[in-house]
Amino acid sequence: MLDINLRSFKNFVSLVDRLTNLQVKISDNTYYHIYNRGNNKEPIFFENDNYIFFLNQFKKHVLPFCEVYAYCLMPNHFHFFIMVNDQQSFETGIKNFFISYSKAINKKYNRVGSLFQGRYKASEIDSDSYYTRIITYIHQNPVIANLVTDISDYKYSSYPAYLSAKKTVLNKHDVLEWFGGLEHFINDHKISVDERDIPYVK
Repeated sequence: MLDINLRSFKNFVSLVDRLTNLQVKISDNTYYHIYNRGNNKEPIFFENDNYIFFLNQFKKHVLPFCEVYAYCLMPNHFHFFIMVNDQQSFETGIKNFFISYSKAINKKYNRVGSLFQGRYKASEIDSDSYYTRIITYIHQNPVIANLVTDISDYKYSSYPAYLSAKKTVLNKHDVLEWFGGLEHFINDHKISVDERDIPYVK
């Protein structure tokens, strides 16, 4: 079971919101927490196929220009932890990604208007101690939202891929190195990220 202190977790989420709402210039070879939510906090995913399509569009438009370490798709928002390796292509790719997904969803469900709440948010992550915290935070989202009781049961996050031997687009090597191995990775995810000191992010 995940050991959660709800007030501390909310404080951490508030910190993440403040950090990620800062408009950050994207640069090459730099780590970022990327996220956005639905307009007016409304859903951006309505059925299983939407999640699959979203990830496929991400792979098509964005993945060629970054390393992906963690992600989680929630009903009304998403998180990615990545390293950008081609800033100009990434900026173009992520713009095309959001346009293609929004257009497809609007067409399928006969909706109009913006699907997302403005431009995606980004915060630069420049400390390897923060890498593990942001990854854990991202993966813990479904448990905090009471969508599942066990992180590994949520199929729309990258967590299950770390427990599997199947081929993945995730950079598992670096992530497991940051955590000190798979056992530490699993154990760290059992502890609420808010129980740790949160380093400052520039």
